[in-house]
Amino acid sequence: MRGMRLADAVSRATPVPIAPMPIRSLSVLTALLHAYIALRLLPALAMLTPAWPLALAALAISALTIPLPFVSRGRERGASAGELLQWTGLISMGWFSSLFVATLLRDAGLLLAWLASVLFGAPVPWHAVLPWSAMAVLVLATLVSMVGFLNARRTADVKRVEVPIRGLPAALEGFTIAQLSDIHVGPTIRSAYIQRIVDAVNRLGADAIAITGDLVDGSVAELREHIAPLAGLRARHGTFVVTGNHEYYAGAHAWIDELRRLGLKVLLNEHVVLQTRNVRGAQNDEELFESQLVLAGVTDYTAGHFDAAHASDPHLALFDAPPLVHTRVLLAHQPRSATLAAQAGYQLQLSGHTHGGQFFPWNLFVPMQQPFTAGLHRLHDMWVYVSRGTGYWGPPKRFGAPSEITLLTLVVARG
Repeated sequence: MRGMRLADAVSRATPVPIAPMPIRSLSVLTALLHAYIALRLLPALAMLTPAWPLALAALAISALTIPLPFVSRGRERGASAGELLQWTGLISMGWFSSLFVATLLRDAGLLLAWLASVLFGAPVPWHAVLPWSAMAVLVLATLVSMVGFLNARRTADVKRVEVPIRGLPAALEGFTIAQLSDIHVGPTIRSAYIQRIVDAVNRLGADAIAITGDLVDGSVAELREHIAPLAGLRARHGTFVVTGNHEYYAGAHAWIDELRRLGLKVLLNEHVVLQTRNVRGAQNDEELFESQLVLAGVTDYTAGHFDAAHASDPHLALFDAPPLVHTRVLLAHQPRSATLAAQAGYQLQLSGHTHGGQFFPWNLFVPMQQPFTAGLHRLHDMWVYVSRGTGYWGPPKRFGAPSEITLLTLVVARG
């Protein structure tokens, strides 16, 4: 590993302050969008059932509680009433998201039906279509949110992935890396959730554990006890961590110190050389180097905006790496680090950040910012694996993008 003097200086550099979220603007925007949904759905529901005020009450609760998790962001969380409001606000956020999308789709369908009736004289039974389509929107959004909640709160399944590396030395055949990403310890992800993840990972018996950023959504003071179970992670070569963008929102420098205190190895544009086999009595340097693997890590792609000393640099992460060790793996939070990583000569990049979209329709927007959304991809001579994440951000909701604990196995590429 590069000298710790430089790493320690980098980790304690002065951070750039983050502007507070405009809570008032958020509240006004969400209120207006809720009003739009109410105007589009409630008159139609009133045609179908006298229970329509229940939908009005649900919309009012949603509009009032969605801003609450942001209002209390960065403050100490402990009061049960405060935690309940945060849970309510985040659940409302997930329900509102699906409700808003479904309402837009309903309006698009109604517009098409109206055009068909005007242009082609197609009869439309509006007295039935309007109320039942409004009811369908509410039922669909609620069911999706309930299923999404259960998917988010369960312990992630293990996803096993083989990565074929061209020219992989025989000594590295079968080397395993357990990847965790985007856990987002915060208002709804606490120590019990983390302990279940730790237990699942330890049962895998991986050679190394990689945590590819976005561990936390809060300060060290409020989340220290909830992230503590990560100290129990066990692997032959240890646990390695890189920063994600959310670490910088939450105070990356303090978190780097805390993670190191827990015994995790934080890689800040640096690398370690892992000796994967006992080579006592090796006959030559080639035999020694073929049993080694360079595991590097970079700071988040946007880290330089928070602290110039943290600017992400895959080339710098290989500084002074042994040139005869050709198997090189990079931990980089965002997939868009891959272009520079491929140029630097890595064989594999492990990333997260995207959550696989987490739930519809956000998966449709990921490609606008990132080259890959989830899974194993090829970029020139390098593989990129993008985890869908082990936890979730914001709403406790996953739909169509299940969380994962990934066990990656290096194998020799055939053909």
